[in-house]
Amino acid sequence: MPQDFSIIPRADASAQVEFRPDSRSADCAALFEAVAKAQGEIEGAKKDSTNPHFKSKYADLSACVEAVVDSLNANGIFLNQQTSESDSGVIVETVFIHESGELLNCGKLHVPASKQDPQGYGSALTYARRYSLMAACGIAPEDDDGEAATRKPAKQKLTDSAIADFLTTINESDSMDALKKAFQIAYRAAEHVGDASAQAAFEKAKDARKTYLQTELTAQA
Repeated sequence: MPQDFSIIPRADASAQVEFRPDSRSADCAALFEAVAKAQGEIEGAKKDSTNPHFKSKYADLSACVEAVVDSLNANGIFLNQQTSESDSGVIVETVFIHESGELLNCGKLHVPASKQDPQGYGSALTYARRYSLMAACGIAPEDDDGEAATRKPAKQKLTDSAIADFLTTINESDSMDALKKAFQIAYRAAEHVGDASAQAAFEKAKDARKTYLQTELTAQA
């Protein structure tokens, strides 16, 4: 079930964050393309709350959700955040579900609770939800001051998990037609966000897989 995105104070900044491996549907081509398009539309989350301990501004959970949900939904992606049991804190996993039925689990994030009481667990839960969502969408809080307006916008990149999944699809293509389709989807996704390094990686993987398939076809002839 979708989780409640109610605002709870930020967790202790000393909490340790641990990412775990992700999982996905067998074929996520449509979902990957939709996520890439959504990433190109997502803006940084505004730092609109104040950390009472460090007197610094940060983007709370509500601001993070607001920054991404419209772009995700517009591209046919349903956002869900699942929780798992943990004796020492909380475990949250951001999940993207595409209208095609394709599913992408973005990896479990474990955050220890600063205190073993409801407030400690509540803060850890909000902290985990916020950073899991930001990591899954490949965004970071945006500076909300005059300096931000004078800086040149940083080039966007595909997330490491998205690149890895695109490469897996290319490397597992079992025909020239499948390889062509997998490469085109991956390359367009990288091109959409201006990620030249990802484009180069996809080109290299495509050429290597093409050589392998050609060798296989020659051996079978």
